[in-house]
Amino acid sequence: MINHHFFIDKITNSIEDADTGKSLDTDMIPVKADDLKSILKKSGWRFNWKSEFKYTNRQLYKLVIQEEIVIQGLISLQPMENFIEMHLIETAPHNYGHSKKYRGVAGNLVAFACKMSFNLGFEGYVAFKAKTGLIQHYADTLGAEPIFKDRMTISTIPAKKLVNSYYKSYFNG
Repeated sequence: MINHHFFIDKITNSIEDADTGKSLDTDMIPVKADDLKSILKKSGWRFNWKSEFKYTNRQLYKLVIQEEIVIQGLISLQPMENFIEMHLIETAPHNYGHSKKYRGVAGNLVAFACKMSFNLGFEGYVAFKAKTGLIQHYADTLGAEPIFKDRMTISTIPAKKLVNSYYKSYFNG
């Protein structure tokens, strides 16, 4: 079982430079086999994305700043019957801790999962497993609710808020 350990540092309207506060436009792009060469534990990544990539029923996406190739974060999603299962989520090693380069990466990744849920007609529902110590954090920052032990869900209203933060024209454009 995967334990999620991601921290929402800030809900932004994209990602922002931690030093200047400047907002940067981003793209979510499917991960390709070639990407796996740079997503390694020896490079500071915490999860084994190579093994995650092997699950054919899961879709991996990378968050990049528009016009750039450096990966800012990764997410593994699986459409279920009526919700999106968030299997793994990770910000790039240069985006965590006190010396992070960009804020808002994890929030951006979760907003993408919610957007995918809306796109598939699942009304924004996203489910994930949370570390016990982070359940309240996810409730406070994402509006996620505990559903069973360490399982949490993001439902329609908080999902809409997240999507509206990161994808301004999604609901009204």
